[in-house]
Amino acid sequence: MGTKIEKKEFIYEGKAKRLYKTSDENKIIIEFKDDLTAFNAEKKGSFEGKGLVNLQITNLIFSYLKLKGIPSHWIEQISDTEAVVEKVEIIPLEVVIRNRAAGSIVKRLGFEEGHVFSEPVFEVFYKDDALGDPLLTREHVRMLKLCSDEDYEVLRAKALEISKHLTDLFKEIDISLVDFKIEFGKNSQGEIVLSDEITPDSCRLWDIETLEKLDKDRFRKDLGKVKESYELILLKLREQLN
Repeated sequence: MGTKIEKKEFIYEGKAKRLYKTSDENKIIIEFKDDLTAFNAEKKGSFEGKGLVNLQITNLIFSYLKLKGIPSHWIEQISDTEAVVEKVEIIPLEVVIRNRAAGSIVKRLGFEEGHVFSEPVFEVFYKDDALGDPLLTREHVRMLKLCSDEDYEVLRAKALEISKHLTDLFKEIDISLVDFKIEFGKNSQGEIVLSDEITPDSCRLWDIETLEKLDKDRFRKDLGKVKESYELILLKLREQLN
């Protein structure tokens, strides 16, 4: 633990987290909630302890990625559901890497669920709930002035590098990383860093042998055992990384 950070006024509440200012203007506190949402928050639920589980999963994964040379906004966990992170200006793009076909790409392009892509598929979506987070082409990104061409290339390179490290990590614990969504932000030095979270809320994770879903699709598709699946991912990561 470093210098004591004092929690100040509330900033913002999202679907799964709350943000607070701190006594350091360059740091904020993220509180992970127990809420579950799907389909742009049209479906809502929760389970007790979800915030704790997702915080610990993110802490483990971001710490692992740091060792692999991937910078993020993550500083430290300070309670069961809270972490201190570097304040960043979020780039309004949801960056998705797909290793296998699932979710929207199945509906859009007709792939059979589970189809293994010959190489990771990079996609970006506009972070705008009112518009339904639409898929964007590179030209759309340029037209909307969401980031520069140079920054776009940095996002792509970083996302593919993260994909390689995470695919290897999950394979070690007999999990197939089907796809994942990440966000990036610029810190006070102008560096693009990994931000937000990496959890079963933002990844599709299947048992490598049975292909059983162990992520938020269990909630989306009413498969049951949502809490148990999230806790299993945490347990496996803990055993592998601690």
